[in-house]
Amino acid sequence: MNIEELRGLLRQRMVRFFCLAGMLVWVAKVGVDYKYCVRDLDIWWHLKVGDWIVENTAFPHNGIFSLTAANRPWIAYSWGYEVILSRAYYWFGLTGIGLFGVVLTIVNAYAVFWSLRRLSGRFWEAWFLTACTLYTFLFVLMPRPVFISILLYIVLLTLLLEVNRGGNIRQLYWLPALFLVWANIHIQFVYGLFVLGLFVAVQVLTHVTESLGITPSYVPAASQQTKPLALLLAACFLATLINPYGYHLYSVVLNYSQARYSYEMILELQPMSFRFVTHFVELALVAVAFVALGWRKRIDLFKLALLIFASVVGFRTGRDCWFLAITAAACIADYPATETDESETWLERGAIVMTLAFFLFLLSRSYGFDERTLDHMVSTDFPVDAANFLRQNPLPGPIYNNLDWGGFLIWYMPQYPVAIDGRNDLYGDSLDRLFNESQSASHYKNDPYLSKAGCVLLEKTCPLAVALKLDPRFEVAYEDKIAIIFARR
Repeated sequence: MNIEELRGLLRQRMVRFFCLAGMLVWVAKVGVDYKYCVRDLDIWWHLKVGDWIVENTAFPHNGIFSLTAANRPWIAYSWGYEVILSRAYYWFGLTGIGLFGVVLTIVNAYAVFWSLRRLSGRFWEAWFLTACTLYTFLFVLMPRPVFISILLYIVLLTLLLEVNRGGNIRQLYWLPALFLVWANIHIQFVYGLFVLGLFVAVQVLTHVTESLGITPSYVPAASQQTKPLALLLAACFLATLINPYGYHLYSVVLNYSQARYSYEMILELQPMSFRFVTHFVELALVAVAFVALGWRKRIDLFKLALLIFASVVGFRTGRDCWFLAITAAACIADYPATETDESETWLERGAIVMTLAFFLFLLSRSYGFDERTLDHMVSTDFPVDAANFLRQNPLPGPIYNNLDWGGFLIWYMPQYPVAIDGRNDLYGDSLDRLFNESQSASHYKNDPYLSKAGCVLLEKTCPLAVALKLDPRFEVAYEDKIAIIFARR
């Protein structure tokens, strides 16, 4: 096959259809096979918070389900996601949770392609960039509320880049509705608000320099009027205040910005280590994005500032790798195209949905994506048998537990308020440090919460579990392959 024949083959819509559908089916296969959603450490406390909101028709304002932080203020900033998750489990059990996570993953994968296809106008460029972008983050993260942040950020960034190159500003008029939803789903709406503010600031700065006649020749003219943009930014900010906590939602952002120890303790909050291939792929995306910006005769200040900001955020903490990867890929795709090709029709998109539904059905049967198998998976990863022992043989509390299992115990064993769980914004640096040092068997004898504990449930391999076997204050009450329970003598 020569070059012309290959080009002709790649132009065929059927070939494109199968390549796009194949990518999405692969995403579905990985999600169904690994069952990420029910293996996530934090999914369980999200589920329990959603149950609590539905049952009480109210929103929590303190550390519910926690013994050590029960009186501390706490905001359920992902309450919208948690209610959806709660209803998915209520209606469909563990299968509902798993399916919700898989569908959310597939939707994010297609959203990346949609954005890059729309910005570049070329199928194969969008397809290749999508594959690289998804590889950097999609299966590094769990399908938590951040996946909805990713989806909404993709929509926001795509519209901003289109308007930035001279598109109709009316495309942005429904952004307040987007931020209203976003602020009730996940706290990272602040990223979107900052990016929108950055876009407005660049437009204002360009207008000012133009009016003063000092605009450099390598800076393009402002693409939009500043007054409607400023009003739009104000409307989006006000929309974020329409939530159960009002302006107090921003206190969560402040708390996260002041945290220090959790960024040292939790692996996904640490900077990229460049020990994984995904980190190098992301670095390559960023490098190509900067080259694409510099290749043009005029430097787009918005994209340059955005890419710098995304690099600071993305390289600072691994959890935000999605923000950097999507931003870099969008900057690459938003390059002037000399030739574009016809977009997919609604009929083709509908066919892709039907294909995905068919393969999801086949995959769920092939990989045991059912209630029984998911229940077994949960029992393998979490202390189900140990919790059942405590249900049948109650020990006096309070309970002391390790961090990783705190979220699961909140959901599965609510009669014992936990000592610690994954809500870092609730516990703060001091408690996180105390529990981490105790569970590593360092200074655990001075831990006041361990000293008061009536029973202790830990991972069997935890250093503290080894130390407590020699501690005269406790005796082993139960032990299995993954968990161990100590009772106070």
